[in-house]
Order: sequence, then C-alpha cells, then structure tokens
Amino acid sequence: MSIRLSLAVETGGFSVPEIGRIAVFNPASGLDLSDLPKERVLIVQPFAPDHEIFAAAGYTCSPDLPGDERFAAAVVFLPRAKALARSLIADATAVCDGPVLIDGNKTDGIDSILKALKSRATLSSAISKAHGKAFWFEAASADLADWRAGPQQITGGFTTAPGVFSADDIDPASALLAAALPEKLGRNVVDLGGGWGYLSAEILKRENVQSLHLVEADHIALSCARQNISDDRVQFHWADARGWKAPDRVDCVVSNPPFHTGRAAEPSLGQAFITAASGMLAPAGSLWLVANRHLPYETTLAEQFAVVEEVAGDNRFKVLHASRPRRHRR
Repeated sequence: MSIRLSLAVETGGFSVPEIGRIAVFNPASGLDLSDLPKERVLIVQPFAPDHEIFAAAGYTCSPDLPGDERFAAAVVFLPRAKALARSLIADATAVCDGPVLIDGNKTDGIDSILKALKSRATLSSAISKAHGKAFWFEAASADLADWRAGPQQITGGFTTAPGVFSADDIDPASALLAAALPEKLGRNVVDLGGGWGYLSAEILKRENVQSLHLVEADHIALSCARQNISDDRVQFHWADARGWKAPDRVDCVVSNPPFHTGRAAEPSLGQAFITAASGMLAPAGSLWLVANRHLPYETTLAEQFAVVEEVAGDNRFKVLHASRPRRHRR
C-alpha cells in the first residue's frame, strides 16, 4: 500500500487533476494506487513481472513513455539506482503539465534526492512515513534536463543504460561463466535472464548454435541487448524467465540468474530459474549456471537434474553444469 501517496492526496497537498492522464513511474507490484483514478493512469513499468500484474489489474501499462504525450500529473516511485532515479524524475518533469510527486524509501535514496531538488524546484513539505518520504513540485518550476541519462558504452563496446544490471562494466560472474562454456553448446540455446546481452554475444561465437532465445524481464536491458547483438539467430523475449515457455525443447540453457529484488538475498529466485531451465530442456540437454559462492543452489539442481558438477569458480563465484534433466510435466 502506498501510505505516503494516500496521505499526500488525502491532505489535499497533492491535488489530483480532474482531467488528463497521470503517469506513474516504477510502481512495484502490490502497491495500492487506488487514490488515483485508474481509468486515467498510465503505468510506466519496464520490469515484466510488475508490468503484468498491473495490466492484469486493469491498468493501462507501457514499458516506456509514449513518444509525445503530455500528462496532467506524474508520480515517481524511486528505484535504488541513483542515475535511474534522477532520469525518471527528469522524464516525468519533462512530460508533465502539473504536479510531480516523488515517493521513496530511505534505503532508496529519497533524502539525497530531496536535498538535490531543493535548489532545482519549489518543493512541498515532505511527508515522512513508513521509513520513507514523499514530496511534490510543479513541473513548470523545475528544469531537470541534465538529469536525463542516456545509453553509455562500456568495455567491449557494449551499450548499457542506467539501472540495468552491470551497467558500468561486464559482470565478473558472467565473464567467469563465459570462459567456462564449452565450444559446443548445442544447436538451440536459451540465455535465461540475458540482461544487455553479454552472455548471448559469447554464445553466438559458437558456429554450431542455430538459434538463441534471449529472455529478459527488464525492458531497458532488453533494448540494450537489441543494440548489442545483430544476429539473425537471436530471438528477443521480454518476459519473466520463471514463467517463459520455449517454443520447443532446447539443447542448452545458460544463465546468470538474479538473486535479489531488494537488499536481502533471495535464493528462491535462482532456484526458480533452475526449475524453469529443467522444464525447457531436451532429455540430453544441459544447464550452465553461475552463482555467488554462498547461494544454496545445489539441492535444487540435484532435484531437477541427474548429473550436477562444479566446473569452475573462485572465492566469490561458482560455475555449475547440470545435465540430463529429470522428467517433469511441462
């Protein structure tokens, strides 16, 4: 429930316009937006699982902003990544003709955003509640064009964007996994949770690969992957890897699965990736996976595969190879 948004609306401080659309940026699933008129709300959410939940609840949703639409008001729920947070606020301000409300937890950097905006806009008093703050300003009072962050190039000439995983450099765990991959992976391969495409680019160096499905939940990262990979063998899928279904059984799955959505580790995420991989593999198929050393994936791997072995690693990461998936109903 969005307690701070509710208080802002109930006190009358944040006045919801009577006409015009309201852009809501980055709301997490489970967030109660009932203080806003659903029929006039556009959810801007690039993360597929949250996007799907709001769409199923009847909201109009988009992974990114429409090209030239103006909005009567905007609400921004802060992400953890500072550069992305600033960019979302700048985007909201640029397309809004009325008030812009910023809502965030202390752990998401709301205090630093509030401090930075004090000299850039005429702000309301902040509402402090539930370990966070909300405040708002009239979009016309702020010029935040310099906060808009575009794509950047990193090692290897790859394009990334603020807020995506491993935006500043190639992830060392992914690099370790790439170095451990055999020359022959099979004809049909899935990069499960492929991000901006580093592992897919490595997979495609193998001539025997005939098709590659890159599955990624973050629409921003997937857009970067489309820029980084131009190969007719690739199909890009914006989807939650845990529920995505391959069109046919595949020979190999490669994955560096996420293991947290907040600050605390959530091994169940990686375990769900393992289960999903097992379900899409052919009987002789195999999974190549990298994980932080402390994550307890071996039990799930043993439940899903007949053969499991650690094939590479260091003090931080382990590369696991699992083959011969146990048969489960698809």
